[in-house]
Formats: sequence, structure tokens, C-alpha cells
Amino acid sequence: MSSSLSVGIEVATAQLDICCRPSNTRWTVPHVAGRMGRLVQRLSRLHPALIVLEATGGLELSRVSELAAAALPVAVVNPRPVRHFAKATGQLAQTDALDAEIRARFAEAVRPPVRPLPDDATQRWGELVTRRRQLTAEHNRHSRAAQGLQGEIQCHLDWLDQRLATLDGELGQQIRRSPLWREHDELLQSMPGVGPMLSRTLLAELPERGTLNRRAIAALVGVAPLNRDSGMWRGKRHLGGGRGHVRAVLSMAAVTATRWNPRIRSFYQRRRTAGKTAKVALTACMRKMLTTLNAIMQHRVPWNGALHGT
Repeated sequence: MSSSLSVGIEVATAQLDICCRPSNTRWTVPHVAGRMGRLVQRLSRLHPALIVLEATGGLELSRVSELAAAALPVAVVNPRPVRHFAKATGQLAQTDALDAEIRARFAEAVRPPVRPLPDDATQRWGELVTRRRQLTAEHNRHSRAAQGLQGEIQCHLDWLDQRLATLDGELGQQIRRSPLWREHDELLQSMPGVGPMLSRTLLAELPERGTLNRRAIAALVGVAPLNRDSGMWRGKRHLGGGRGHVRAVLSMAAVTATRWNPRIRSFYQRRRTAGKTAKVALTACMRKMLTTLNAIMQHRVPWNGALHGT
């Protein structure tokens, strides 16, 4: 990178806090319509090497889009590694100004990669998928509710089922309207065990599909085993971080694939025969499915039992 300037931005409801490193320049911008243009112009004049924001549940999306539209190098990072970085550097207090500084220092030291951002249509698609997931979660609460409340909850679930049907119809229409999404959906669902829910989740929440290698895509979703070794001690491998919503849907699809996809079924059975627990073997299937789908998207070739064998 030609510039050494790193920028951290804390996105709050009322204002944006900005910090630049190594100059430690700071300023704030009211979080209101029409003020982002001035911020974008100022940052464009500074020619930063990297701008880092945290994923905050959607509040940051429009700000990130405006920065990316101006060809500024922006990365959206998971809050957890940034917080660990802050603790490792002795920064325990939290304010909006300090958080902006920590992001700038994180950008300076770690250099998280700049990844492609979803366009407006994909963001809308993601909102629909998220809303569908929220409605589906209400079904899980019904079984845990007290007996006297289940009748009331069931009335609410009947209404939710109608909303789910409406959302499913809207999601299907979105796919049919876009030739690109229709092609991607058909490629993803060409693999036995992959249904509409997993395909739509990958389309909405994994825009990096087909652009990363198999190790990077597995780590991004959180299905790559992490070592826990120190000296002579060898600990169990575990999963951590990643995109939990993608991983949850992928897990359900993997259960289906172990029954109906002959390649995944034999892959699962070999690991069980080797002494792996059901959970470990299923996680391996999740990783296998994800990396296979990533390869399908890279090469634009539908699933083929011989080509995508195990």
C-alpha cells in the first residue's frame, strides 16, 4: 500500500467517531443524512491505506456502502478480534472515541483484508433472509413455553406461518428476477443435500463464495478446526468465530446430505468408522460441503459425483 494512514470509525446512532493513525487525528461527524458526503471527501483527500469498521448488526451497512462507492479501502471486521486486540494492548476502557482509536490501531497492525461488499439488491435479499430466520425462531420457543401459554403462542405461529409463506414467495421472486442469482441458485442446489434455505443463505450472507480458496472460505464461515497445542500437550481441535447463521443452516443441510448425497454419506461413514464422534464427522461434512460449493461457484460447473468426489 502506498499510504501508511489507517482509519478507524465507530458507528453510533448519534454520531460517527473517526481516528487516523499514526497521526492520531480525531474528529466526529453527526450521524445524519447528508453529512457522510463531507466525511467521504475528507477521507478521499487523505488517501488512507485502510478504513476499519465493526459489524454492528446492520447500522454500519449504509456507511460502508458510501465509503466503498468512493473507491476507499474499507474492511468490516468482527467485533471479537478487535476487542481481544484492545485487551492485548492494555486498552480495557470503552468509549466511542477509544473504540475508533482501537479500530485504527487494529487496521495498522493487523491489516484485515478488504472484501467485496454486497450491492443494494443483495443487502435487501440479506434482510429478507434474516427476517425469515427470526420468524422461524418463534417455532422453537413454542415447544419450550408453559402449557398454559402454548395456545396463545400457536395463534401467533399461525400468523407467522402466513408471513413465512409470503417471505418465501418474495425470496423466490427475487431469484427469478435476477439471471445472475438464478444461475447461482441453480449451481448451489445442483448438489444433493442443498435446498432453498442453504442456497438463499449463501447468496445473502456469503458474498465471498467462489472468490476464496478452500482454507479461507472454511475459516471465514468457522468450520476450519483450530489447534490447541502447547509444548507436549495436544488438545482437541475446536471451531470458533465465523458466520454463525451460515454455519447453523449448513449444519442442517449436512444432516440431510449424509442421507441423500452418496459422496457425503460415504465421507461421513468413513470418519465414523475411523472412530470419530458423530459431531466431529458431521462437522467434517459441513466443511466438505462448503468447500465443494465454493469450487462449484469458482468454476461455474454444476455438482457432479465424479468431479466432486471425496
